[in-house]
Amino acid sequence: MTISVRLNDNDAMLFRKYAEMNGMSMSELVRRAVLERIEDDFDMKCYEKAMKEYRENPETFTLDEVEKELGLA
Repeated sequence: MTISVRLNDNDAMLFRKYAEMNGMSMSELVRRAVLERIEDDFDMKCYEKAMKEYRENPETFTLDEVEKELGLA
């Protein structure tokens, strides 16, 4: 798939220089940036879900308790 992105001259130069400094193409730079953003958003949604569940049932366990429960201790 091919995607076109319109950038003003300043942004294009910034992107190009950053890609060059990090030894990657513009395509790789954009691909990595988008994937990182998706991962960050997914992580935030997981965090928000976990916090909601914790607030509804604030039970916690020690590492020793978890290891014992999982048969690791």
